Amino acid sequence: MARWLMILGATLLLLGIALRYAPWLLGWFGRLPGDVRIESGRSRVFIPITTMLLISLVVTLLLNLFRR
Repeated sequence: MARWLMILGATLLLLGIALRYAPWLLGWFGRLPGDVRIESGRSRVFIPITTMLLISLVVTLLLNLFRR
């Protein structure tokens, strides 16, 4: 369990550094075809369908690789 928490912490640290110093690397994230964005007046709705499918696929593949 401790090993997984350390890996998760290191991953979040690297993601935070990437977002802070190189935001263009993840600029496409959330703007994929299939992500729904509705803006009208003072309200905004954002439903990242394609982005969440991509994240789910990547996490599933990584977990299957680490479990074996």
